[in-house]
Amino acid sequence: MRAEPRSRALFVFVGKRGHTMKVLTWDGTGTIVIHKKLDAGRFELPRATEPGEQHLLVSAAVFDVIHRGVALTPRTTPRRYH
Repeated sequence: MRAEPRSRALFVFVGKRGHTMKVLTWDGTGTIVIHKKLDAGRFELPRATEPGEQHLLVSAAVFDVIHRGVALTPRTTPRRYH
């Protein structure tokens, strides 16, 4: 993906461990950098559609869910048998 950095798009980078996120965007006068670190949990990203794909295009609604740290897939706890 070769997007123009000054396009007012959001460029999102998630750390290796998944608990930090940086967002870069252009507001017309300069670059805005937002850094967010979750106290607990990880940012969950949608799976890539192509093997080896490193860029994803997501809607504003999906980004809103991701940056809040909400799980995209329901979590199930395995049932324990005694």
